[in-house]
Amino acid sequence: MKILEINTEKTWRGGERQTLFAIKGFRDLGHSVELLARDGYPLINKSDELGIKSFPVKSHLGVIPFLMLYGKNYDILHVQTASLLTFAVLTKLFHKSKVVYTRRLDFIPKGWLTRWKYNKADLIIAISTPIKTILESFGVKKAVLIPECIEAKPLNNNRALNYLKESGIIGKKIIGTTSALVQHKDPQTLVKAIKLLSEKRNDFVMVHFGDGHLRTEIEQLIHENDLSEIYRLAGFTIDVEDFFSVFDVFVMSSEEEGLGSSILDAFIYKVPVVSTNAGGLAEIVKGRGYLVNKKDSKALSNALDLTLNNRDILSEQVQKAFVFTNETLNIQEIHKKYINAFEPLLR
Repeated sequence: MKILEINTEKTWRGGERQTLFAIKGFRDLGHSVELLARDGYPLINKSDELGIKSFPVKSHLGVIPFLMLYGKNYDILHVQTASLLTFAVLTKLFHKSKVVYTRRLDFIPKGWLTRWKYNKADLIIAISTPIKTILESFGVKKAVLIPECIEAKPLNNNRALNYLKESGIIGKKIIGTTSALVQHKDPQTLVKAIKLLSEKRNDFVMVHFGDGHLRTEIEQLIHENDLSEIYRLAGFTIDVEDFFSVFDVFVMSSEEEGLGSSILDAFIYKVPVVSTNAGGLAEIVKGRGYLVNKKDSKALSNALDLTLNNRDILSEQVQKAFVFTNETLNIQEIHKKYINAFEPLLR
Protein backbone atom coordinates (compact mmCIF):
# COMPACT_ATOMS: atom_id res chain seq x y z
CA MET A 1 0.00 0.00 0.00
CA LYS A 2 1.34 3.47 -0.87
CA ILE A 3 0.31 6.18 1.60
CA LEU A 4 0.86 9.94 1.53
CA GLU A 5 0.73 11.66 4.90
CA ILE A 6 -0.34 15.31 4.55
CA ASN A 7 0.16 17.87 7.33
CA THR A 8 1.19 21.46 6.63
CA GLU A 9 1.07 22.86 10.17
CA LYS A 10 3.98 25.01 11.33
CA THR A 11 3.70 23.83 14.92
CA TRP A 12 4.95 20.75 16.72
CA ARG A 13 1.91 19.69 18.70
CA GLY A 14 -0.13 16.54 19.13
CA GLY A 15 -1.32 16.29 15.53
CA GLU A 16 2.18 16.67 14.12
CA ARG A 17 3.61 14.09 16.48
CA GLN A 18 0.82 11.67 15.57
CA THR A 19 1.61 12.26 11.88
CA LEU A 20 5.20 11.26 12.53
CA PHE A 21 3.99 8.20 14.45
CA ALA A 22 1.82 7.28 11.44
CA ILE A 23 4.84 7.50 9.16
CA LYS A 24 6.81 5.19 11.45
CA GLY A 25 3.86 2.86 11.98
CA PHE A 26 3.02 2.36 8.30
CA ARG A 27 6.68 2.03 7.35
CA ASP A 28 7.35 -0.57 10.04
CA LEU A 29 4.35 -2.57 8.84
CA GLY A 30 5.96 -2.76 5.40
CA HIS A 31 4.00 -0.10 3.54
CA SER A 32 5.37 2.71 1.40
CA VAL A 33 4.81 6.07 3.10
CA GLU A 34 5.78 9.60 2.09
CA LEU A 35 5.07 13.04 3.52
CA LEU A 36 3.71 16.32 2.15
CA ALA A 37 4.46 19.05 4.71
CA ARG A 38 5.44 22.67 5.28
CA ASP A 39 9.00 23.44 4.25
CA GLY A 40 11.43 24.23 7.05
CA TYR A 41 9.20 23.30 9.99
CA PRO A 42 9.56 20.58 12.64
CA LEU A 43 7.44 17.84 11.05
CA ILE A 44 9.28 17.70 7.74
CA ASN A 45 12.64 18.02 9.51
CA LYS A 46 11.90 15.12 11.84
CA SER A 47 10.62 13.05 8.91
CA ASP A 48 13.84 13.71 7.01
CA GLU A 49 15.77 12.41 10.02
CA LEU A 50 13.91 9.12 9.61
CA GLY A 51 14.95 8.95 5.95
CA ILE A 52 11.37 9.35 4.73
CA LYS A 53 10.80 10.81 1.27
CA SER A 54 9.11 14.16 1.76
CA PHE A 55 7.75 16.94 -0.42
CA PRO A 56 7.97 20.49 0.94
CA VAL A 57 5.34 23.14 0.26
CA LYS A 58 5.49 26.81 1.16
CA SER A 59 1.86 27.07 2.34
CA HIS A 60 -1.39 25.16 2.75
CA LEU A 61 -2.35 26.14 -0.80
CA GLY A 62 0.72 24.35 -2.14
CA VAL A 63 -1.10 21.10 -1.44
CA ILE A 64 -3.61 21.73 -4.24
CA PRO A 65 -1.28 21.59 -7.28
CA PHE A 66 0.67 18.71 -5.73
CA LEU A 67 -2.46 16.59 -5.35
CA MET A 68 -3.68 17.50 -8.83
CA LEU A 69 -0.39 16.39 -10.36
CA TYR A 70 0.85 13.60 -8.13
CA GLY A 71 -2.01 12.49 -5.86
CA LYS A 72 -2.83 9.68 -8.30
CA ASN A 73 0.45 7.99 -7.36
CA TYR A 74 -0.91 6.99 -3.94
CA ASP A 75 -3.48 4.51 -2.71
CA ILE A 76 -4.31 6.56 0.37
CA LEU A 77 -4.13 10.31 0.95
CA HIS A 78 -4.14 10.64 4.74
CA VAL A 79 -4.88 14.24 5.75
CA GLN A 80 -4.49 15.55 9.27
CA THR A 81 -6.47 18.82 9.31
CA ALA A 82 -9.91 19.91 8.14
CA SER A 83 -8.54 22.46 5.65
CA LEU A 84 -6.44 19.76 4.02
CA LEU A 85 -9.52 17.56 3.77
CA THR A 86 -11.12 20.35 1.72
CA PHE A 87 -8.19 20.37 -0.71
CA ALA A 88 -8.09 16.57 -0.95
CA VAL A 89 -11.77 16.17 -1.84
CA LEU A 90 -11.81 19.16 -4.21
CA THR A 91 -8.92 17.67 -6.22
CA LYS A 92 -10.38 14.16 -6.23
CA LEU A 93 -11.40 14.49 -9.89
CA PHE A 94 -7.70 14.64 -10.71
CA HIS A 95 -6.13 12.10 -8.34
CA LYS A 96 -8.99 9.60 -7.77
CA SER A 97 -7.16 8.27 -4.70
CA LYS A 98 -8.85 7.35 -1.44
CA VAL A 99 -9.06 10.24 1.03
CA VAL A 100 -8.85 9.56 4.77
CA TYR A 101 -9.04 12.25 7.44
CA THR A 102 -8.11 11.80 11.11
CA ARG A 103 -10.19 14.17 13.26
CA ARG A 104 -8.77 15.09 16.67
CA LEU A 105 -11.08 17.92 17.71
CA ASP A 106 -14.32 17.58 19.65
CA PHE A 107 -15.70 20.89 18.36
CA ILE A 108 -19.10 20.53 16.72
CA PRO A 109 -18.77 21.05 12.93
CA LYS A 110 -21.09 23.53 11.23
CA GLY A 111 -22.63 24.03 7.81
CA TRP A 112 -23.73 21.96 4.85
CA LEU A 113 -20.41 22.51 3.07
CA THR A 114 -18.51 20.93 5.95
CA ARG A 115 -20.93 17.99 5.96
CA TRP A 116 -20.48 17.63 2.20
CA LYS A 117 -16.69 17.47 2.37
CA TYR A 118 -16.75 15.00 5.26
CA ASN A 119 -19.00 12.68 3.30
CA LYS A 120 -16.86 13.12 0.18
CA ALA A 121 -13.98 11.59 2.12
CA ASP A 122 -13.70 7.82 1.84
CA LEU A 123 -13.12 7.41 5.57
CA ILE A 124 -13.03 9.58 8.70
CA ILE A 125 -11.01 8.38 11.68
CA ALA A 126 -12.28 9.65 15.05
CA ILE A 127 -9.70 9.39 17.83
CA SER A 128 -12.28 9.10 20.62
CA THR A 129 -15.88 8.04 21.14
CA PRO A 130 -17.10 11.63 21.78
CA ILE A 131 -15.64 12.74 18.45
CA LYS A 132 -17.23 9.80 16.63
CA THR A 133 -20.59 10.60 18.26
CA ILE A 134 -20.33 14.28 17.23
CA LEU A 135 -19.53 13.32 13.64
CA GLU A 136 -22.40 10.84 13.40
CA SER A 137 -24.83 13.35 14.90
CA PHE A 138 -23.63 15.85 12.30
CA GLY A 139 -24.45 13.39 9.52
CA VAL A 140 -21.05 11.87 8.75
CA LYS A 141 -21.62 8.36 7.44
CA LYS A 142 -18.14 6.82 7.32
CA ALA A 143 -16.55 7.40 10.72
CA VAL A 144 -14.59 4.74 12.61
CA LEU A 145 -12.92 4.92 16.02
CA ILE A 146 -9.15 4.51 16.23
CA PRO A 147 -7.41 6.17 19.20
CA GLU A 148 -4.05 7.88 19.12
CA CYS A 149 -0.83 6.06 19.92
CA ILE A 150 2.25 6.70 22.03
CA GLU A 151 5.88 5.69 21.96
CA ALA A 152 8.18 5.90 24.96
CA LYS A 153 11.64 7.27 24.39
CA PRO A 154 14.64 7.67 26.68
CA LEU A 155 14.19 10.82 28.74
CA ASN A 156 16.93 13.36 29.38
CA ASN A 157 16.49 13.69 33.13
CA ASN A 158 19.53 15.98 33.43
CA ARG A 159 17.85 18.51 31.12
CA ALA A 160 14.79 18.58 33.37
CA LEU A 161 16.86 18.84 36.55
CA ASN A 162 18.94 21.67 35.07
CA TYR A 163 15.76 23.56 34.25
CA LEU A 164 14.55 23.22 37.84
CA LYS A 165 17.91 24.33 39.19
CA GLU A 166 18.16 27.33 36.84
CA SER A 167 14.59 28.31 37.74
CA GLY A 168 15.32 28.16 41.46
CA ILE A 169 12.89 25.28 42.00
CA ILE A 170 14.51 23.23 44.74
CA GLY A 171 12.90 20.75 47.12
CA LYS A 172 9.41 21.22 45.70
CA LYS A 173 6.89 18.77 44.29
CA ILE A 174 6.24 19.45 40.62
CA ILE A 175 2.81 19.69 39.06
CA GLY A 176 3.24 19.74 35.31
CA THR A 177 1.20 20.28 32.18
CA THR A 178 1.99 20.54 28.47
CA SER A 179 -0.92 22.54 27.15
CA ALA A 180 -1.32 25.43 24.72
CA LEU A 181 -2.53 28.74 26.15
CA VAL A 182 -5.77 28.68 24.16
CA GLN A 183 -9.36 28.75 25.36
CA HIS A 184 -10.37 25.13 24.77
CA LYS A 185 -7.52 24.14 27.13
CA ASP A 186 -9.06 26.46 29.77
CA PRO A 187 -5.86 27.64 31.50
CA GLN A 188 -7.93 30.08 33.59
CA THR A 189 -9.47 27.21 35.55
CA LEU A 190 -6.02 25.71 36.13
CA VAL A 191 -4.69 28.99 37.55
CA LYS A 192 -7.70 29.22 39.86
CA ALA A 193 -7.17 25.62 41.00
CA ILE A 194 -3.51 26.30 41.76
CA LYS A 195 -4.51 29.37 43.76
CA LEU A 196 -6.84 27.23 45.88
CA LEU A 197 -4.16 24.58 46.29
CA SER A 198 -1.64 27.21 47.43
CA GLU A 199 -3.99 28.07 50.28
CA LYS A 200 -3.65 24.47 51.55
CA ARG A 201 0.04 23.76 51.00
CA ASN A 202 3.32 25.40 50.00
CA ASP A 203 5.41 22.41 48.95
CA PHE A 204 4.81 22.52 45.19
CA VAL A 205 5.40 24.46 41.99
CA MET A 206 3.19 24.40 38.90
CA VAL A 207 5.22 24.25 35.64
CA HIS A 208 3.17 24.95 32.51
CA PHE A 209 4.77 24.16 29.14
CA GLY A 210 3.02 25.66 26.14
CA ASP A 211 2.25 28.98 24.52
CA GLY A 212 -0.65 30.69 22.78
CA HIS A 213 -2.67 33.84 22.32
CA LEU A 214 -3.92 33.79 25.93
CA ARG A 215 -0.43 34.14 27.40
CA THR A 216 -0.82 37.82 28.37
CA GLU A 217 -4.18 37.13 30.02
CA ILE A 218 -2.79 34.17 31.97
CA GLU A 219 0.29 36.12 33.05
CA GLN A 220 -2.02 38.80 34.40
CA LEU A 221 -4.18 36.24 36.20
CA ILE A 222 -1.09 34.69 37.78
CA HIS A 223 0.06 38.13 38.92
CA GLU A 224 -3.35 39.09 40.31
CA ASN A 225 -3.44 35.89 42.37
CA ASP A 226 0.10 36.39 43.67
CA LEU A 227 1.25 33.12 42.11
CA SER A 228 4.39 34.26 40.33
CA GLU A 229 6.67 32.04 42.41
CA ILE A 230 4.32 29.06 42.28
CA TYR A 231 2.94 29.09 38.73
CA ARG A 232 5.72 29.07 36.12
CA LEU A 233 4.93 29.61 32.44
CA ALA A 234 7.76 27.74 30.72
CA GLY A 235 6.63 28.45 27.14
CA PHE A 236 6.94 26.09 24.21
CA THR A 237 9.90 23.73 24.29
CA ILE A 238 11.05 20.93 22.03
CA ASP A 239 11.25 17.39 23.42
CA VAL A 240 9.00 18.39 26.29
CA GLU A 241 8.68 14.71 27.22
CA ASP A 242 12.01 15.04 29.09
CA PHE A 243 10.22 16.97 31.81
CA PHE A 244 7.87 14.12 32.62
CA SER A 245 10.86 12.64 34.44
CA VAL A 246 10.44 15.24 37.21
CA PHE A 247 6.65 15.63 37.31
CA ASP A 248 4.99 14.37 40.51
CA VAL A 249 1.57 14.79 38.91
CA PHE A 250 0.34 15.74 35.43
CA VAL A 251 -2.78 17.90 35.07
CA MET A 252 -5.14 18.89 32.25
CA SER A 253 -7.89 21.46 32.69
CA SER A 254 -9.45 21.40 29.19
CA GLU A 255 -13.03 22.42 28.54
CA GLU A 256 -12.93 20.72 25.12
CA GLU A 257 -10.55 17.92 24.15
CA GLY A 258 -10.50 15.31 21.41
CA LEU A 259 -8.39 12.84 23.37
CA GLY A 260 -5.46 14.66 24.99
CA SER A 261 -2.32 12.96 23.75
CA SER A 262 -0.25 14.53 26.53
CA ILE A 263 -2.17 12.27 28.89
CA LEU A 264 -0.65 9.33 27.05
CA ASP A 265 2.81 10.71 27.80
CA ALA A 266 1.94 10.80 31.48
CA PHE A 267 0.71 7.21 31.29
CA ILE A 268 3.75 5.85 29.45
CA TYR A 269 6.18 7.69 31.76
CA LYS A 270 4.26 6.60 34.88
CA VAL A 271 3.14 10.03 36.13
CA PRO A 272 -0.16 10.21 38.08
CA VAL A 273 -2.87 12.11 36.20
CA VAL A 274 -5.52 14.61 37.26
CA SER A 275 -7.85 15.75 34.48
CA THR A 276 -11.16 17.30 33.67
CA ASN A 277 -13.73 15.09 31.95
CA ALA A 278 -13.82 17.11 28.72
CA GLY A 279 -14.38 15.15 25.51
CA GLY A 280 -12.10 12.15 25.10
CA LEU A 281 -10.34 12.79 28.42
CA ALA A 282 -13.20 11.12 30.29
CA GLU A 283 -12.79 8.02 28.15
CA ILE A 284 -9.02 7.72 28.41
CA VAL A 285 -8.49 8.72 32.07
CA LYS A 286 -11.36 6.82 33.70
CA GLY A 287 -9.90 4.20 36.05
CA ARG A 288 -6.36 5.41 35.27
CA GLY A 289 -6.33 8.79 37.03
CA TYR A 290 -8.48 11.35 38.84
CA LEU A 291 -11.34 12.84 36.81
CA VAL A 292 -13.23 16.00 37.76
CA ASN A 293 -15.90 18.06 36.04
CA LYS A 294 -14.63 20.68 33.60
CA LYS A 295 -14.62 24.33 34.79
CA ASP A 296 -14.59 23.12 38.43
CA SER A 297 -11.44 24.69 39.89
CA LYS A 298 -12.23 23.55 43.44
CA ALA A 299 -12.57 19.90 42.43
CA LEU A 300 -9.40 20.15 40.34
CA SER A 301 -7.53 21.62 43.31
CA ASN A 302 -8.80 18.88 45.65
CA ALA A 303 -7.78 16.14 43.20
CA LEU A 304 -4.29 17.62 42.90
CA ASP A 305 -4.03 17.75 46.69
CA LEU A 306 -5.07 14.11 47.01
CA THR A 307 -2.63 13.02 44.35
CA LEU A 308 0.32 14.84 45.89
CA ASN A 309 -0.53 13.28 49.26
CA ASN A 310 -1.00 9.76 47.92
CA ARG A 311 1.42 9.41 45.03
CA ASP A 312 2.82 6.10 46.32
CA ILE A 313 -0.66 4.70 47.00
CA LEU A 314 -1.60 5.48 43.40
CA SER A 315 1.13 3.19 42.05
CA GLU A 316 -1.40 0.50 41.05
CA GLN A 317 -3.44 3.04 39.07
CA VAL A 318 -0.27 4.37 37.43
CA GLN A 319 0.85 0.86 36.48
CA LYS A 320 -2.57 0.14 34.99
CA ALA A 321 -2.29 3.26 32.84
CA PHE A 322 1.21 2.26 31.73
CA VAL A 323 0.18 -1.24 30.69
CA PHE A 324 -2.81 0.14 28.79
CA THR A 325 -0.71 2.52 26.72
CA ASN A 326 2.27 0.22 26.28
CA GLU A 327 0.26 -2.78 25.09
CA THR A 328 -2.84 -1.28 23.46
CA LEU A 329 -1.83 2.15 22.20
CA ASN A 330 1.63 1.41 20.84
CA ILE A 331 2.45 2.55 17.31
CA GLN A 332 2.27 -0.89 15.71
CA GLU A 333 -1.09 -1.92 17.18
CA ILE A 334 -2.78 1.38 16.31
CA HIS A 335 -1.51 1.41 12.75
CA LYS A 336 -2.57 -2.18 12.21
CA LYS A 337 -6.06 -0.84 12.88
CA TYR A 338 -5.51 1.89 10.32
CA ILE A 339 -4.40 -0.63 7.69
CA ASN A 340 -7.41 -2.83 8.48
CA ALA A 341 -9.62 0.22 7.91
CA PHE A 342 -7.82 1.15 4.67
CA GLU A 343 -7.94 -2.27 3.04
CA PRO A 344 -11.71 -2.37 2.28
CA LEU A 345 -11.37 1.00 0.54
CA LEU A 346 -8.99 -0.49 -2.02
CA ARG A 347 -10.95 -3.63 -2.89
